[in-house]
Amino acid sequence: MAKYLVETISMFRMRYVIEAENADHAKDEVTMNDNGELREFSQMHVDENITSVREIDREEYLRLFNEDNDYLQEWDEDHKLSFLNVINYDK
Repeated sequence: MAKYLVETISMFRMRYVIEAENADHAKDEVTMNDNGELREFSQMHVDENITSVREIDREEYLRLFNEDNDYLQEWDEDHKLSFLNVINYDK
């Protein structure tokens, strides 16, 4: 069967509780959270949108796996291929 790379964008609703003198200061604190030091209060997955889909072969799968997961490049090909999702049409 063919392999398809499906790319998506996920959206989350994040909540932070900020103790501040006013709402603008609280918003600024979240906006300036570049270093990720703020502790989130909660999160909820809202939606996932497909942005593209295209057919890929085994070689491209392995190349993309190594690019996206460079810390796992030492894995053997069988282990890398275990991340492939296969539709079971016999269900």
